[in-house]
Amino acid sequence: MQISSVNDVKIYNLSHGKSLPEWLSDRKKRQLQKKDVDLQRRIELIQDFEMPTVCTSIKVSKDGQFILAAGTYKPRIRCYDTYQLSLKFERCLDSDVVAFDILSDDYSKLVFLHCDRYIEFHSQHGHYYKTRIPKFGRDFSYHYPSCDLYFVGTSSEVFRLNLEQGRFLNSLQTDAAENTVCDINPVHHLFATGTSEGRVECWDPRVRNRVGMLDCALSSLTAETEVHGLPSVSALKFNGSLTMAVGTSTGQVLLYDLRSNQPLLAKDHFYNLPIKSLNFHDQLDLVVSADSKIIKIWNKDNGKIFSSIQPQTNINDVCIYPHSGESNALGPAPRWCSFLDNLTEELEESPESTVYDDYKFVTRKDLENLGLSHLVGSSLLRAYMHGFFMDIRLYHKVKSMANPFAYEEYRKDKIRQKIEESRTQRVQVKKLPKVNKELALKLMEEGDDEAELASRKKKGKALPSILGDDRFKVMFENPDYQVDEQSEEFRLLNPIVSKVGQKRKKKLRLLAQQAAVAEDEEEPEGRASSEEESSDDDKSWVEEVREQRRLLRQEGRDRQRQERKEADRNTVLHPQFYQIKAGEEFRSFKDMVRKQKLQKASLEDRLKLEELSEASNMADTAVGSKQLTFTLKKSEKQKKQQEAEREHHEERKKLRRSAGHLSSGRGRGWGGGRGRGGRSRH
Repeated sequence: MQISSVNDVKIYNLSHGKSLPEWLSDRKKRQLQKKDVDLQRRIELIQDFEMPTVCTSIKVSKDGQFILAAGTYKPRIRCYDTYQLSLKFERCLDSDVVAFDILSDDYSKLVFLHCDRYIEFHSQHGHYYKTRIPKFGRDFSYHYPSCDLYFVGTSSEVFRLNLEQGRFLNSLQTDAAENTVCDINPVHHLFATGTSEGRVECWDPRVRNRVGMLDCALSSLTAETEVHGLPSVSALKFNGSLTMAVGTSTGQVLLYDLRSNQPLLAKDHFYNLPIKSLNFHDQLDLVVSADSKIIKIWNKDNGKIFSSIQPQTNINDVCIYPHSGESNALGPAPRWCSFLDNLTEELEESPESTVYDDYKFVTRKDLENLGLSHLVGSSLLRAYMHGFFMDIRLYHKVKSMANPFAYEEYRKDKIRQKIEESRTQRVQVKKLPKVNKELALKLMEEGDDEAELASRKKKGKALPSILGDDRFKVMFENPDYQVDEQSEEFRLLNPIVSKVGQKRKKKLRLLAQQAAVAEDEEEPEGRASSEEESSDDDKSWVEEVREQRRLLRQEGRDRQRQERKEADRNTVLHPQFYQIKAGEEFRSFKDMVRKQKLQKASLEDRLKLEELSEASNMADTAVGSKQLTFTLKKSEKQKKQQEAEREHHEERKKLRRSAGHLSSGRGRGWGGGRGRGGRSRH
């Protein structure tokens, strides 16, 4: 339990403090509660009111009896019964929940938008139906009069799913690249969607036409705001029939009257964090806005801070229980925990921590730089820790006066950026890495071609290069990754890769030409496509691969010969005695050694030696070296067979007719010519 006071409004944090593990026994829990003061001061309104890791969104049913929360890990939905102050059920899901809504008064009809584009419907018993939308969704709203679900996401379209007919209807086409959030007015059912460009588009569901557009990004830029990027719409909420609150990704909240395109009020959170949740407290005319760091409660008429809540952990979603308040100042406690009102006096005895809102924390050094050291001790500075709090409006005014040349510095920075952009268009020397220089140069040339092609297209984007990817930088730094161009694998694959590279370059050039003349000219009829033009070269790489294989075999044979010569040169001769068997002719000692080696060698080695010897054989004998050449003589039977085949081929050549006339028109094979040909043979 923790009590804090912000602007004289007491905030009671009921979940603050330690929690007991579930696996402890009841006896152990009672012992710890008696000893630990933090556990004694902790109030557990609902049993197991938590998530294992993270809670992403939370909602209350219309009848106020059930609280549903979605979280992870694992993805799950939990339903709590406020009448029983305990967990009613828990259901695990297939993927994380982006958003969910309660369609009925209780928990009997639920719809979930998952991160994998699935839409899942649950009934009272559990899972009921699942379908999918074309694009990734970010938010959805339910239109009660027509039973339509409106889904927005990473697309310019707003998808509509009719639950009565059970089918998708025609989508709403917006002017935005992406839609981030949506909401439907509870009074006149106007549909509004926020875009990534900082606009809000309003549509009439009855005629499915856009009726208005608001530029919230431009309206959120004021003199006191520090914006570091383009504000996009991150939260949207209607209040009544005419009021609408818009939260931006840069931490501003804009209040609009639908009859005007200018905001009534702009409130800055001063954290530069996206607004995650917007709610209205109608009893006191307050707005409850939240980012991941703080929940601010302020008056919707003048923007004056009422109170704020800053928890120790990040905020994902905020839900207000109907007709109640986070403090006594906002309203009474809900009926199911009305006993909290009786504990107010006891809780107020705890020490309070004061929090200052709409103030800027500065140190003494900051005060010296701004020239405000003389304000120390005055009411404009409030001492806190090692510095002071000062009003944020005073801080911005003094900062603009202390640096009057801010515009000149901004102008110089812009000029410097323009100069740097113009320098990039000059001729630049390409620095090649130490390893794989040829490959790096090839990748640079291909990257230039793709960049040129992408620049010609309106929406084209060049693919990232391998040279700029940190995952492949070792390939150009470590010598172990050097490509060996003399290896067998490289020489066999290089013809294929080079041919593919040539075809790719030719295709890039053709696409660049087509992109240059696409708006003015059309391709003439009868012109061959790029595939037909390059059809003659499709298999030219086959011959190159065959040539490389032949060269590799030749080099292998030469290498084996060289190795044998080196082995013979290094062989030391020792006197050996051999026994000549009866009937065997002695030729030379080397011949005997060769025969013994052949007997021990495998069949593969003997065949290789026979191929090397071919038709010549060198023999060393006792009387010297001789070279013998011989040819195989054919038998009489083989000669007669060859002669008969030759005569048969000559006879067939005389009887054979040419078929060249079949390739064009009506030849002599048509009509009477065929008949005459048949009679001439007979």
